[in-house]
Amino acid sequence: MVYIVLNYFFFFFHTSLILFNSFGWIFPKFRKWNLITLMLTAFSWFILGIWFGWGFCICTDWHWKVRWNLGYQDMSSSYIHFLILKFTGINFLEALVDITTAIVFFSSFIMSLWLNIRDYKRKE
Repeated sequence: MVYIVLNYFFFFFHTSLILFNSFGWIFPKFRKWNLITLMLTAFSWFILGIWFGWGFCICTDWHWKVRWNLGYQDMSSSYIHFLILKFTGINFLEALVDITTAIVFFSSFIMSLWLNIRDYKRKE
């Protein structure tokens, strides 16, 4: 029962986090939080990734453990690929999904950083 609840929790939480990382910079009220979540994501991908593999995501790791305990073995090497496949049934090439994910992430990071700096300078 706990694993079923955790599975739904991770679908909601992780998907929400991905959407917030991608679009949170649009909303001035949430820009600081967006930059923080983007930096935490970068830390997971690039710093923890040194030990656990490039692009390592702690949320993905925890969700995979939950799904494994539920008996699922349909995990992908990319959480975004997994979500696209689960929600649409479309099986894009994982490399295409990874490249698109990186482009969206870095674009969002640059926008968030630029807008946070601009907002900070306007307050001065």
